[in-house]
Amino acid sequence: MRRYKRTLAAAVLATTMAGGTVGWASGSAQRAVTGPPVGSAAWRADGSLGRALPDPATASPAQVSRFFASLTPRQRQKLLRDHPLVVGNLDGAPVALRYEANSLAVRAEHDPRYDRLAEPGRQILAFDPRGRGQAAEVYGDLTGTRHVSVVVPGSDIDAANFDRTHDPYGTPAGMAASLRAATGGRTAVVAWTGYTTPLGVGPDAAGGDLAEAGAARLARFTQGLAAAGAEKPVLFCHSYGSVVCGLAAHAVNASDIVVLGSPGMRAADVADLRTDARVWAAKDRSDWISKVPNVELMGLGHGQDPTARDFGARRVPAEEARGHTGYFAPGSDSLRAFAAIARGETRGDVR
Repeated sequence: MRRYKRTLAAAVLATTMAGGTVGWASGSAQRAVTGPPVGSAAWRADGSLGRALPDPATASPAQVSRFFASLTPRQRQKLLRDHPLVVGNLDGAPVALRYEANSLAVRAEHDPRYDRLAEPGRQILAFDPRGRGQAAEVYGDLTGTRHVSVVVPGSDIDAANFDRTHDPYGTPAGMAASLRAATGGRTAVVAWTGYTTPLGVGPDAAGGDLAEAGAARLARFTQGLAAAGAEKPVLFCHSYGSVVCGLAAHAVNASDIVVLGSPGMRAADVADLRTDARVWAAKDRSDWISKVPNVELMGLGHGQDPTARDFGARRVPAEEARGHTGYFAPGSDSLRAFAAIARGETRGDVR
């Protein structure tokens, strides 16, 4: 009974501490945004090409890719103008077409929260205004490089703040830009905020519902990258994002999965992830996530610490990282290691 009480207390503590970038704020229950993009009904009803359009809810990224390959440039432009939110979020559609579609979709929102996303030159690969908003931005030439990485963020991130200027290395955009710079521009990096993240701390951050919804979206996103001609990516999964990556590991199209500041991956060990990808883990001593008990009880908590020796992940040094959002800070050992992994230059652990 005493052991049970200690475990239960640990689970309750996980509820109050597990989270993402802020760590010590009140949580607010979130409903996951899932399903096909806004405008899908009008898209399915569109008979202007004299043929059925691929159903965003059921067509695979490979089927979407083949459909667009069969169109003339004029037909592609027509669909883009008529259905920008659908074209911009169709995994498997041509990357350049998605950039153009999302530029139109962001400007059409007339929402000051998204003014920065509408700036010229930004490569927005996905944009969904539902809920708190979701977005993905590409740094570099996604289909013209040998190395691709995807940053999967933790709590408190959405389309309006995924590139905020304060605490830049705690945002997917800041992480992506720092990683690309550390590789000497030899990689393309996607800042992916493609799921509903928890807000602050609370049951959402300690539970797995949002992560399960995000895992399905992440798996499809990586399949879409392959269908569009991009290389198999390395996933960099921060905090609650590592829970998403853990649940998606068996289905994602990825060469490596790197978790940092992780509260757990909802797996007992690497074998439990059922993935062929190499799995890496980093955690610095000053990261408050170290205080989160690695338990999973009654749906709360995320299980084993991925940096534990018996978990079986490859080690990433993080002695020079500071806090929960310092892993991508320029000059840190963790960023140097991440850059080596992103460039495909590693064997075994990195130093």
